[in-house]
Amino acid sequence: MISGTTSSGTAELDSGTRQRTRALVLFSLSGSLAPREPSLGSLVDRFDFGRFALHLKSSEAVLPVPVLVEDVAPGVLRLPHGDRGLALVSAEFAVLATPRGDITLVLDCEFAGRTAPGALAAWLADTCFDRDLITLGGRPLLDALGQRLALVEPLAFGQNVHQLVFPGGELREELLGVDTARQSVVLNEIVYRGRTATSEAPNLKSHGTALSAHGRGVSVHVGWAEHVENGLALVAIGMVSALAVLQRTRLAAFATMRANEQASASSPYEIRSLISQLSAGVNELQLDLAFGVEAYVDSLLIPEMVMEAFQSSLRDAFGIRDSLDNSARMVERLTSVISARSAALDAELSERDDRRDRTVSVLVAIATLIALPPTLLLAFFGVNATTVNPHRSVFDAHYLPAYLLAWVPFLVLAAIGYVRIIRTGRRSGPLLTTPVPVPAQRPPSGS
Repeated sequence: MISGTTSSGTAELDSGTRQRTRALVLFSLSGSLAPREPSLGSLVDRFDFGRFALHLKSSEAVLPVPVLVEDVAPGVLRLPHGDRGLALVSAEFAVLATPRGDITLVLDCEFAGRTAPGALAAWLADTCFDRDLITLGGRPLLDALGQRLALVEPLAFGQNVHQLVFPGGELREELLGVDTARQSVVLNEIVYRGRTATSEAPNLKSHGTALSAHGRGVSVHVGWAEHVENGLALVAIGMVSALAVLQRTRLAAFATMRANEQASASSPYEIRSLISQLSAGVNELQLDLAFGVEAYVDSLLIPEMVMEAFQSSLRDAFGIRDSLDNSARMVERLTSVISARSAALDAELSERDDRRDRTVSVLVAIATLIALPPTLLLAFFGVNATTVNPHRSVFDAHYLPAYLLAWVPFLVLAAIGYVRIIRTGRRSGPLLTTPVPVPAQRPPSGS
């Protein structure tokens, strides 16, 4: 990511002096994009994470993969309300895809000169609330990125945006100054994008020569070196991606519930197919919760105090932990309901089989009893009796009463047995009511 800090020495390895204000805007994108071959390099190899790189190297299989990284000229990027008086000197886009295919777009910008808090707050508001109107080279931003990625389906913005601000120059000195009242005012203006003011800066943590404050949508981190900034950005990327997965999982869980309630089938094969599809959908939800959320909401990726403090605080602001617990319980109950439906189907099919077996047993017993007339008929034709005319064929109508006596009971028995078997199969009726498509795996929007 864009570099703009200088280390202040080995005594303060994680602190730095930034000359230009840096702003990272993280957008969650809808759809799915399968991570490609790492032609752009891994996230750790491409961006500077300093001493955190050793931790991240061991967790590369979990990290998002860059599928598009591009520097753009400042004049090519256009916001709906202009630059708000800020001097944009560099901009970089990075499209990241997690192993589960969830997409996050990172816009990394730097501003030269004095960065007025009010102008910065307005710029943040534009990139958040009017993100659909951002253009790149005269085209909507996501259309331009989709063309570069050669996607089959268009990209779309998700619900979640988080913006990280790393003040530089005069803004940095103002925030690290001794005037705590002014510090609180500036932090509030930036964190709330100029729309809300409180008496104290939200979630403020001071680390001596550096400080951090954040709300749900904006984080301000002052006095950190570049590798710490990138580490904080990675933490925020994980939180934004996890929150997007949680929201999608919640909607998919409700859709699966409705499918379970409304779907219908007229045969055991169709019912088993339905249960199989429901189970596959629930399995996808469980995988999303495990590898799309839980993998990014603890401190295992970067076990460092600064990262853990920011991650824990941002996770609480997002409400991810409670949402994760609630979603996990919903998925568990869906699993229980589907298992109960499968058990009910097995019991119903077993009962049908038992009724059919009993019917067949009764029919066999009756057939054994009725077998006596044909036996007598065969014996009648086989003996040298005076009633058997040697000049008449066995198919002569003269013997029709004997044939009727022998075979009509068999025909009646066959008809009764067929009717009873059909009624036995239909007695319990369909287990469900009306057919509805079952949401299974997410359709890919990538190429």
